[in-house]
Amino acid sequence: MPKPFQVALTFDFDALSPWLQVTTASPSFISRGEFGPIGVERIRKLLAEYEQTATFFTPGHTALAYPQSVESLVGDGHEIGHHGWVHEALSPLSEPEERSVIERGIDALESVTGDRPLGFRAPLFDLSSRTVDLLVEYGFAYDSSMSGHDSSAYWCRSGDVASADEAFVFGHPVDLVEVPVSWQLDDVPFFEFVPGVPNLTGLGRTEDVLDLWKSEFSFLCENMERGCMVVTMHPQSTGRGSRIFLLRGFIEFVIDQGGAELVRVDAIAERFRADSPR
Repeated sequence: MPKPFQVALTFDFDALSPWLQVTTASPSFISRGEFGPIGVERIRKLLAEYEQTATFFTPGHTALAYPQSVESLVGDGHEIGHHGWVHEALSPLSEPEERSVIERGIDALESVTGDRPLGFRAPLFDLSSRTVDLLVEYGFAYDSSMSGHDSSAYWCRSGDVASADEAFVFGHPVDLVEVPVSWQLDDVPFFEFVPGVPNLTGLGRTEDVLDLWKSEFSFLCENMERGCMVVTMHPQSTGRGSRIFLLRGFIEFVIDQGGAELVRVDAIAERFRADSPR
C-alpha cells in the first residue's frame, strides 16, 4: 500500500553553468563548478547505500560537459530533469530566446540519456510569464519551480493577469503539474558564498539546516493526512565534506518515521494526476 507522504530529494546538477553567468574567464569561479561531478559521485554512492532514487535537474550544458556523470545517474535509476541550457534566468528572455533554451536543453539531455526529459525546473526558480504555456507545448509532464503550496502538488495555470493596480486575475488550469519548492528547503541560501553578492553570503551550520528540514517534514506528517515535500540541493554545495552528513541524516530521519517514502519527482506528479483529474 502506498505511503501517505512522498519526499523528493532533488539535486540541481549545475556544474560549470551558473559560474559562466558570473564570469567566462575566472578559473577560480569555474573551479567551483568543476566540483559538481565530484559531489554527484558522493551523492550517488550515498543514495545507492540506502537504495533510494532521486531527481537530478541538469542543464544541457552540464550534460554535454559531464556525460559520464549523467549516464551513471541514469544507470542507477535516477530521473534527469531539464534545468535550462546554461542555467539562464528565463524572465529576461524573449520568446525566441526562451524557446532556444528549452530546445537546446532537451536536445542535450536526450543525446546523453536517450530519453526526452518530462520534468522541468527553471534555473533560479525564475519563470517567465510564458514558460507554463511553453512547457505544455513541448510536452513536459510537470514543473518544479513555484511555491504555491508547501505540501501538495497542484495544476499550473495559464492566463494569469498580475497587476499592482487591479485585482489579480486567475487563469485556467493546464495539463502541467506543479511540484512545489521552497527556498528554505534549498541548500544554496545556507551554504553558498560569493563575494559581493548580497543573497549569497551563506556559510551556515549543517546542524541548523538539518533541524529546519526535519521540522518541515515533521509538520507535514503531523498536520496533513497525505502530501509531499521537495528538498532542493546542489552537488557542488551539499556534496562537500560535512554536508554529506546532512543528507545522510535527513534520509535516515525520513526513513525512520515510517509514513513516508523517498521518491523521484515524477512519482509525485504521477500520483497527483491519478488523484486529482483536471
